[in-house]
Amino acid sequence: MKVLITGANGLLGQKLVKLYESNEDVDVIASARGANRNPFGSYTYEQMDVTVASEVAKIISKHQPDVVINTAAMTHVDQCELDPVTCQELNVDAVANLIEGCKQTDSFLIHLSTDFIFDGEDGPYKEDDSPNPLSKYAESKLESEKLLQASGLRHAIVRTMLVYGIVHDMSRSNIILWVKKSLEEKQLIKVVNDQWRTPTLAEDLAKGCALIAEKRAEGVWNISGEDLLTPYDMAMATADFFDLDKSLIEKADGSIFTQPAKRPPRTGFILDKAKRELGYDPVSFKEGLAILKSQLDNV
Repeated sequence: MKVLITGANGLLGQKLVKLYESNEDVDVIASARGANRNPFGSYTYEQMDVTVASEVAKIISKHQPDVVINTAAMTHVDQCELDPVTCQELNVDAVANLIEGCKQTDSFLIHLSTDFIFDGEDGPYKEDDSPNPLSKYAESKLESEKLLQASGLRHAIVRTMLVYGIVHDMSRSNIILWVKKSLEEKQLIKVVNDQWRTPTLAEDLAKGCALIAEKRAEGVWNISGEDLLTPYDMAMATADFFDLDKSLIEKADGSIFTQPAKRPPRTGFILDKAKRELGYDPVSFKEGLAILKSQLDNV
């Protein structure tokens, strides 16, 4: 199987490249807009800007992938609100480019979406629940889903949320690394306790995408963790795990933070379909912390 990964410099992209490195039956073409930030490996790297239709068509035509996994996106929710034009280009127009490219080679397209397409009034959610986006980011991701569903292309939509993990060069942070660093520096932190998510270990998300790719499993899939937690719960669990001072963590209401984009209060995913049909089996949040710690120890 030949797999083309877009956004390969990002967290999920890097985890997918690493996951497939150990599989001799998969040829990987990693792609991103800039220079390669993955460790050296047996994959091929191509610079490709997903917002440029001619580049997408050229690279897909050149490699003729069986599967394309689109992890490229503008995911900073507030930035999407402030810059809707770029948000539209990266989250919608780019998907249209990938659809056209994949049609020429009959490639199976796996596209990443988000829990934010829901308003958070009735979570956790199943795949067939009705979306109601609250932000420009959420609207763009829902629009990209609809593009795919109307395209006639063989595809899968992978909805996920609050992905955590580390990239090999430590160039990106996440809530766990932020909490750990803040508490180690004896900083008092305020953490939201009125928003619920099922946080997703990046390795689990990569495995979920790989299961879908292997089966060419069409349709919508919820791929996340199972533990329904607030960011405050996550912070407290992180402090416990790394034996840090929990008294520095203060509960906060989301309303005290001035943010351009509205967040859904309670999402979370029901994973029954992915477990039953894909054999998807995510780790617990505590197990995810242990995996993160082992990776930090090796950095």
